[in-house]
Amino acid sequence: MSRFVESTARLVFGCVQASSRASPSAPLRGSRRYTARILGDTFPARRRLALQIGGALAISLGTAWALPRIRNDELVDDPSPPALQASAGGLIPYGEVQKHNTVDDCWVVIAGKVYDLTEFAQSGHPGGSAPIHRVAGRDATAIFQPLHPPGTIENGLDESAFLGMVDPQTLPTVLSYGGGAKTQGEEGKEREIDLAEIVGLPDFDAAAKAKLTSKAWAYMSSGATDQYTLDLNRRAFNHILFRPRILVNVEECDTRRTMMGQEAGLPFFICPTGMAGLAHPLAERAVARAAGEANVIYMVSTNASTPLAEIVSNASRPDQKFFMQLYVDRNRPKTEKLLEQINGLGMKAIFVTVDAAAPGKREADERSRAEIEVASGVSGGKIAQDSKGGGIGRSVGGFIDPKLNWEDLKWLRRHTDLPIGLKGVQSVEDCIKAAELGVNAIYLSNHGGRALDTAPPSLYTLLELRRLAPQVFDKCEIYLDGGVRRGTDVIKALCLGAKGVGMGRPFLYGLTYGKEGVTHAIEIMRDEIETTMRLLGVTKLDQLGPHLLNTKALDTQIMDHIPSQA
Repeated sequence: MSRFVESTARLVFGCVQASSRASPSAPLRGSRRYTARILGDTFPARRRLALQIGGALAISLGTAWALPRIRNDELVDDPSPPALQASAGGLIPYGEVQKHNTVDDCWVVIAGKVYDLTEFAQSGHPGGSAPIHRVAGRDATAIFQPLHPPGTIENGLDESAFLGMVDPQTLPTVLSYGGGAKTQGEEGKEREIDLAEIVGLPDFDAAAKAKLTSKAWAYMSSGATDQYTLDLNRRAFNHILFRPRILVNVEECDTRRTMMGQEAGLPFFICPTGMAGLAHPLAERAVARAAGEANVIYMVSTNASTPLAEIVSNASRPDQKFFMQLYVDRNRPKTEKLLEQINGLGMKAIFVTVDAAAPGKREADERSRAEIEVASGVSGGKIAQDSKGGGIGRSVGGFIDPKLNWEDLKWLRRHTDLPIGLKGVQSVEDCIKAAELGVNAIYLSNHGGRALDTAPPSLYTLLELRRLAPQVFDKCEIYLDGGVRRGTDVIKALCLGAKGVGMGRPFLYGLTYGKEGVTHAIEIMRDEIETTMRLLGVTKLDQLGPHLLNTKALDTQIMDHIPSQA
């Protein structure tokens, strides 16, 4: 009888393997390696399990012969999983996965699928073996999915590594997702804030910190070195006071604005922020949908988590506008290929980042080590760890060309007919030169305080431009970002001549709630902008001007002449 049992088990499992080879798409295709290990001579416990399964199957087969045969037309749907799939590896208990947690035997769960990454970690993983070995025997979904673009597994992993599906009933209970799963029994976590509790963009800071992993929070929130510029960006706006006018009929307010020839419903745009997948699995797709619904322009990052075509395909309206932020790659043909894609996708403008010749030293980001490499779906940049730390910003930006210079504007013009702006201009001298070279826009920015610490707030540069080179406003459009958190900030920048204002972190933090969070942030800004206009005594954006501001508190901080060059 024992020989019959074992023979039956081997026969059935052999059929499974043969079926898998004959039909690659068969449901049990991924279970064959798990089955083989059950039957392997080096695993006595699993061999006993196979014999038990074989015995059960033998009894079932014997019983089946004794039952009346059922005609094909009498067959009915059985909602329960096939017995073979449930018992022979179709569903792998999580406890079984946890046993394979060594360098020589490394299983990992990703999105409900069990993979044997033993060989891949040692010889095929671009980021080395350490990130994989740290999650051996674990469910790495919450770490892997936000950080890797779609197709990473399909394109980078041999299909033979797939062992089967994990039994969801045996997984730890997940309560919420915010870039890092939180399970029952975890203690010391900050209370998650309900979206309805958030009434201003600053509220998103604490909310996002509670939802994100420490690594994701460090990457998003950190500034360079002492973070002086990061702090000054915010405080600069509060040093400018309004001079409101009264007794004006402000029942109707028009917040529409034309930027780079494209009309938007609000005078701000969503800044390019890299690796949005750290905030939510939908990443840039959710941002695109929310922006389209509100008729807000979205500027996509070269370091986006999601492939560019997929972001654009998630437009929620046929006339939705996208701008593109461009990092120029050391490998110029790669950037030329990206430009070709940008042109083909119908994006409306390109803003070339010019303040990232070297990555800023963001110490909070460097101190917080990543568990697994981060990869951009557009640039392909990946995180690595070295003696300097494990900074996402530094690692994924390693492809950026430090040789980029003024002459390259000609090269760029040869590859696109789209309007071109320079993002990261921080001095009046460079504003003048950019205007003389015919760029369409100048984007004042210090990279959110993440590049050169003690660089000037963009608001300072805007004030200097008005004082020392007002003719530039007639030659090209002026934009700025950095520290913008309120509708009052947006209106102040527009009063000083900015065509539009960018905001990045608030929408990235809002994304931790998915599309609804981004939408909520947009509507907060819409309400604050309209309220500011009414209280200031204006009904249209073209009525704004410096006459509505008192900027004297910043007079001593602004250059009174253009320094001569040595």
